[in-house]
Amino acid sequence: MIMPALRLRPALLLLAAIGAGGLLRAADQPAGPAPAPARPAPLKDSHGNTLRRAPTGHITNYDEDKVPPYTLPDPLLLADGQPVRDAATWFARRRPEILKLYEEDIYGRVPANAPRVRFEVAQTIPDALDGQAVFKLLLIHFGDKPDGPTVHLHMYLPAKAAGPVPLLLHMVFFNNAPIPGEAPPAPMPGRPAFHEAGPIADFLAHGYGYATFRYSEVQPDKPNTFDQGVIGLALAPGQAKPAADEWGTISAWAWGASRVLDYLQTDPAVDATRVALIGHSRLGKTVLWASAEDPRFALIYSSCAGELGSSLARRDYGETVDDMAANYGYQFAGNLQKYPGHWNDMPVDTHFLIALSAPRPLFITGGTGDQWSDPKGEFLGEVAAGPVYRLVGAHDLGVTELPAFDHPVISGDLGFLYHTGPHAILPGDWQAFLEFADRYWKPKS
Repeated sequence: MIMPALRLRPALLLLAAIGAGGLLRAADQPAGPAPAPARPAPLKDSHGNTLRRAPTGHITNYDEDKVPPYTLPDPLLLADGQPVRDAATWFARRRPEILKLYEEDIYGRVPANAPRVRFEVAQTIPDALDGQAVFKLLLIHFGDKPDGPTVHLHMYLPAKAAGPVPLLLHMVFFNNAPIPGEAPPAPMPGRPAFHEAGPIADFLAHGYGYATFRYSEVQPDKPNTFDQGVIGLALAPGQAKPAADEWGTISAWAWGASRVLDYLQTDPAVDATRVALIGHSRLGKTVLWASAEDPRFALIYSSCAGELGSSLARRDYGETVDDMAANYGYQFAGNLQKYPGHWNDMPVDTHFLIALSAPRPLFITGGTGDQWSDPKGEFLGEVAAGPVYRLVGAHDLGVTELPAFDHPVISGDLGFLYHTGPHAILPGDWQAFLEFADRYWKPKS
């Protein structure tokens, strides 16, 4: 006889499940989506500044009264403890010591098998800007493969120059100086329009050429991309990233700037002994390091370079070593990871990096709306580099108190401007920089 189907009560279903293989867990039951965790409100200080917590637990400080005391290392003290008393000792012994410290622990050294470079003049327009300029598009190819990294150098030179001209070489993020007759590139999706190119007509009127190139054409500005760009070309088979004391991306970008200078030395229209290197933010760091490694750069303009660039690392204000190592470690040597939470153990600080450009002129700017980069710390870095400039026969800033906003200090070989405004190169910055450059290059009208 066929028995009718039984309807088991819930309690009997539970017993059946136990007999079938054990008690059902809550995790085995179908469930709806878990509610999203509430996002904590951002930390802010009493002035409304957003604070950030680094992985080390350090929280951003924007209060001058809460900057702890710090002691800066002495750039004029040799590794063996002996003082540097003359310029000859600085250049022969102390400068190489500092350069090696930066190569090993901060930015990383360039490996001996860095890729070869080839130059190609792709375009020349002799009557650009209504006849005021000669435009050149120069391609700089890295490595031997046809699809290897290539830098596009956009260059404007005064059309009526009587001879080779000084040149302002500007590393940019997105927007090269425009190619005459071509529409400017569309803004990147999700980003506000960002106009980086300086006032070309003003540069030409001062008798200067102007050239730009995009830094990311040398090496991508992203983590986990060491297999790309010029760094990727130098990796050994099976090697995933550079050695701990080899180049991060800042060193690669700086090396790329020197390769551009290699080309400029071959161009008869350019006075390659008078090339200024210009960069903003992380590229402000880059131009400082490029100047340290390559004394052929005659003049440097570093804008808003901030932590591990132009502002003192031992001064706890704004961005810190902890933040840089956590968020941008790929830009530096792997050895930088020794120093989060241990800033005072670093063998160098920013005034060392600035001093490596001595006696060449160096101009630094910061903005009131960019406290993350610590503009006061940038100024103090230049002050602390002053003894080196004086030792080698150059002039320091000439002041030790932070100047008023929008009043450039450019009477010495170190220059500084604290502008009212954001993290950017503003029109007033360009004008102050041109006045600073004019003191050295005596341009022709």
